[in-house]
Amino acid sequence: LIRSINDPEHPLTLEELNVVEQVRVNDAESTVSVAFTPTIPHCSMATLIGLSIKVKLIRSLPERFKVDVHITPGTHASEHAVNKQLADKERVAAALENSHLLEVVNQCLSARS
Repeated sequence: LIRSINDPEHPLTLEELNVVEQVRVNDAESTVSVAFTPTIPHCSMATLIGLSIKVKLIRSLPERFKVDVHITPGTHASEHAVNKQLADKERVAAALENSHLLEVVNQCLSARS
């Protein structure tokens, strides 16, 4: 479901950039946990990438699934802050109410032509 998500800064998918790999996706019972690795330790798009992964999974999976998206430990300078934002339902909902941000997320999720 997430391998084809486009990187917001590069003309490549998250899988092509090794931001997401199958070995870092865990699906146990009704929980899907994804650890992603930003391309650089100070990647300014880390929160947007995590939000795109989370939105894709929420839109694609049945409601019974709990979705956990976080940065692979030790791979980003602001790992704790980004993980906190991605885990906060209210912050995610507020972000998706921002029309500009939602447009960027939808671009990341759209198929490349």
